[in-house]
Amino acid sequence: MRPQTIQIFLPDGSPTSVREAEITNRLLKAILFPRNKIQEVAKREMVHYTGVYFLFGTDEDGSNPMVYVGEGEDCYKRIQAHNRNKDFWTHCVVVTTKTNELTKTDGKYLEHYCLNQAENIGRYKTDNDTGSKKPSIPESREYDLLDNFETLKILLATLGYPLFEEKRKAKSTKELFFCKGKDAKAKGELTDDGFVVYKGSVANKEESPKVRNWVLGLRKSLIDDNALKEVNGVLEFQLDFIFKSPSAASAAILGRSSNGWTEWKNKDGKTLDELKRK
Repeated sequence: MRPQTIQIFLPDGSPTSVREAEITNRLLKAILFPRNKIQEVAKREMVHYTGVYFLFGTDEDGSNPMVYVGEGEDCYKRIQAHNRNKDFWTHCVVVTTKTNELTKTDGKYLEHYCLNQAENIGRYKTDNDTGSKKPSIPESREYDLLDNFETLKILLATLGYPLFEEKRKAKSTKELFFCKGKDAKAKGELTDDGFVVYKGSVANKEESPKVRNWVLGLRKSLIDDNALKEVNGVLEFQLDFIFKSPSAASAAILGRSSNGWTEWKNKDGKTLDELKRK
């Protein structure tokens, strides 16, 4: 990670409408638009270039973010088709070069790589039913495109979609925190996104008799989405999971309302509150 300058342009002056983003000394450029601006954005030349695009939204109950990764020689034509047959998405990001230099094969490679990375990182559910086949390209071109991916990754996160950002950020064990209960034994860290509970952490199977409905709903959602699975009489996290707050994380683990700022402690027994809020 290094300091970088990213330029954001608002074609219609609204910060919640169409936005174009670029790192001024890099080849790639991204344009974000809400679905209701699909006709207006057709006037932007770059949406007709060869590149990759991302459709963002949520699943049916609104609890999980979703993404569809696609590519096209004219991205806009592909997005028009999705406007007719895909319901979940609310926003689209098109990523291409500033001078339309990508080939169809380049686009297919980036689609394949982006889809694999999105599935491995697991921040978003993917809506790609058939996957994406890796095209045959020269080794030198592959490394060029991997360099382009790093720019693409930064632009997406800057526009509000950290699709390719790793969930774990801790550089050492000093940044790790632990939450323990009757059977619970969990590990995680505080990040820019909230609080990440690590895969393999264990939560109490039984809830407190006076547990609040929101905690019950949260745990049910985690179980339904296979983030939590019963293993040997306890509930075990099957993936790294990002909670919006330390308290939501500790509530899911302990099966009751709790103050995560005091429940999460480092290896020396100091609370998150002592270390991060005082």
